[in-house]
Amino acid sequence: MLDQVRAIAEERGAAKVTRIELRVGPLSGVESDLLMHAYPLAAAGTIAADAELVIENAGVIVKCSACGAESDAQPNRLLCGACGDFRTSVVSGDEMILQRVELEDATNN
Repeated sequence: MLDQVRAIAEERGAAKVTRIELRVGPLSGVESDLLMHAYPLAAAGTIAADAELVIENAGVIVKCSACGAESDAQPNRLLCGACGDFRTSVVSGDEMILQRVELEDATNN
């Protein structure tokens, strides 16, 4: 994530990154609390060292192959909310998406 943020900042000629917004699903394998605690250490010495990290926790949405409905589901129970069938595929909830990066222009120093 920090490599992606750095690349965006360099591409835009930014002096520093002030805010990073992520969307993290419960099936992504990323623990939001651990990421929040690890971020200051990982970002130290980078263009994003002082950036505020904001994490939006996403829900799980599945699509049922039996009835075609899309519905909310629990991470440990991926059943169709409409018919209860177990033959579903994950539509959302397994992602970690960099939603927004706020930058400070080099001329604002």
